[in-house]
Amino acid sequence: MTVGRIGVSVSMMLRMMFRRRIIPILLLVIPTVFLLAVYATTSERMMPFRLASVDEAVFLEASERNISLLFLAVASVGFLSSFLALNLIQRESAVDRRLVLCGFHPVALLLSKLAVLAGCTALIALYVGLSLLAFFTPERLFLMILGLFLAGLAYGSYGLLVGSLIRGELEGVLLIVLLANIDAGWLQNPLFYAEAENQFIIRCLPAYFPSQAAIAAAFSDHPIGTSVLASGLYALAFLAIAGTLYFIKMRRK
Repeated sequence: MTVGRIGVSVSMMLRMMFRRRIIPILLLVIPTVFLLAVYATTSERMMPFRLASVDEAVFLEASERNISLLFLAVASVGFLSSFLALNLIQRESAVDRRLVLCGFHPVALLLSKLAVLAGCTALIALYVGLSLLAFFTPERLFLMILGLFLAGLAYGSYGLLVGSLIRGELEGVLLIVLLANIDAGWLQNPLFYAEAENQFIIRCLPAYFPSQAAIAAAFSDHPIGTSVLASGLYALAFLAIAGTLYFIKMRRK
């Protein structure tokens, strides 16, 4: 396993991905459509809500529109990263097997997929975070974008896990849509969380800590170190399981 081989693998994956022109178009269009839809359908009414990731009862206040814009930004980065990861791990599995037979190490292939996923997720988070500037000015822009990136990393790792576990593309898409829609697309909305029953269930879901990091950074000056660390641990757990399954699959004759 060499750095050169990982670089070659990354280059191949990027070429195959962007050869399908619909992918970069969707990566740009979907977040824009989400944000414009939220802007057109929400009001400027000020809404108090609790910052759930801190021990004391801290309440913040922001407009319904700004809260919804940030919430949908987190959800869109998570959705896109998970589907991108599923595509990376499933679509080229036959090619990966042939590369292993030709001498590529499975770990090198997995590291190249992680590099592509992390790079694309960072670009998506940066694009979505900067797009939010058209609607409101966050308190700490860089840390808010970090929260978006962590949401993408957690759900991208989940997408790799699903792709390593499930062979069928339709089944993989359904598993991603099921969790991402319930978690990032609904339960992590701070306005819903404030009145939710059994909040510990929401706190156990992958998008909880990235959402809290993004919310705290956008609307307050509260520290987000705990949320960042917990988000990274979630991603590492998914990656460890996905990597093990992928290695076994590539080594299987």
